[in-house]
Order: sequence, then C-alpha cells, then structure tokens
Amino acid sequence: MSVHNILVFDIETVPDVDSGRKLENLQGLDDAQVAQAMFQQRLAQTQGGSDFIRPHLHKVVAISAVFRHDHLDGGLKVRSLCQAEDPEETLIRAFFQMIDKYTPVLVSWNGCAFDLPVLHYRALVHGVPARHYWDQGEIKSDSRYNNYLNRYHTRHLDLMDVLSAFQARAVAPLQDIAVMLGLPGKLGMTGGEVWEQYQAGNLEGIRRYCEVDVLNTYLIYLRWELNRGRLGNGSYAEEVARVRKHLQAHGDAAPHFQEFLAGWQG
Repeated sequence: MSVHNILVFDIETVPDVDSGRKLENLQGLDDAQVAQAMFQQRLAQTQGGSDFIRPHLHKVVAISAVFRHDHLDGGLKVRSLCQAEDPEETLIRAFFQMIDKYTPVLVSWNGCAFDLPVLHYRALVHGVPARHYWDQGEIKSDSRYNNYLNRYHTRHLDLMDVLSAFQARAVAPLQDIAVMLGLPGKLGMTGGEVWEQYQAGNLEGIRRYCEVDVLNTYLIYLRWELNRGRLGNGSYAEEVARVRKHLQAHGDAAPHFQEFLAGWQG
C-alpha cells in the first residue's frame, strides 16, 4: 500500500487588534472597542455588505488538522496544533514545520481565499520560515509543476474552488455540502461566534469547533476522491471506517467526536 500523506487544515481567527490599533490610531481603546471599530470600518468599506475584515487583519487562534499518513498509529490523527495557551507564533511555526517535514498534500475549504493568505501574513509578522511551502522549483525541481501556490496545481486542493469549477458564482458553504452528504456539519458554534468565545476565554471550544470543520472537510475530500476515481468503493469504505474508528477510540476524551458520530448519517 502506498504511503498516504494528506493534511486537511482549517484555521480560526480573531481581529488583530494590535495592528488595528496601529493602523487606525486607536490608542487608548481596549481590545473589544478596537475590534468593534475594525468591524465598523469594514462595513463602511463594503457599503454595509459585510463586516468580515480583510485577511491581513486577522490573528490565528487555532489551527486544526486531519493528518492521514500510513506511519501514524491507525494511519490517522485528528487534532489541533500545539496547546490552547500557546502564542500565535508557535501555531504558525508548527504548521509550516509540518509542511517542511512531510510535504503533504494540503486540503482545505476556502483555503486559497482565506486560510493561506492569513497564514502568509502571520508568518511574515512573526518571521516564521516556510521554505518548502514557498518552493516553486528552487529546492525541488518537480515543485515547478506542482506546488502549494498555483491555484490549479494539486499540492494544495481547495475543495470549495475545485467543486465550483473555480467559478465564484458557484461556490457553496462547507456547511451545506457537509449536510447534503449526511455529515453533521458545524457543531458547538459558528464562525461568527469565534471572537465572542475568544473574549470569554473559550479557546478549547474554538479548537473543538475547528476540529469538526476539518473532519467535515476530510470526509468530503474522500467522497471527491471516490468521485474522481482515485478511490474505489472498497478503498473509500476503508477510509471512512478509519475515521469512525479514530473518533470512537478517542471519544471518551473528546465529546465533540461523540457528537460528530451521533450526527453522522450513513
């Protein structure tokens, strides 16, 4: 059996209030007031369309992953990187170190438009090296033809982009596709609640929410691999069973895994 090397990832973010304070000259305001000013400015920029701030003004508070590799115990691990209390730099560094060590295929949902740009900016802020991630043939010649940066290469698969045929008018939310396929979708909170939960100190809840997102994304990815013929029916069933087994084995220490299993149809 060939070695699998898949890293499905997702990030959760909050407003980068330190940068917002500098850029908008908001000294003297507390974090909540600065964030509110950033939201209001974005609303004005979009003429009331959205208060979702631009990628360079986000701070990463969680990175979660499904890592599928034959050398792992059971071949699979679902976890959030580092510890909840670790600083952002540690999270960013751990993510790019995994890429440098394993050079996995990255899988995301909306990673091209959001997750990766945020990680680029935050790695720049913290001076985190990402040598293999940025390689376009300077280190490994084959990276010229298949790298993480080219939208149409397969070293990074943004499933939202791929399934919409790279048409912005055809993109779908992760929640919708997950539920359509009998998956639980989001559990515990929504993306719009992350800032509120962060202010309340609920980092563990944010990490669990992020882990549910990567589980949904990975299972959609497996269905897509079946759809494009890289997995046969038997191999697909084995991979899905592997996920169930992992969640069952770790459910006692992770109630959100139990909840995911309970809501997983089929």
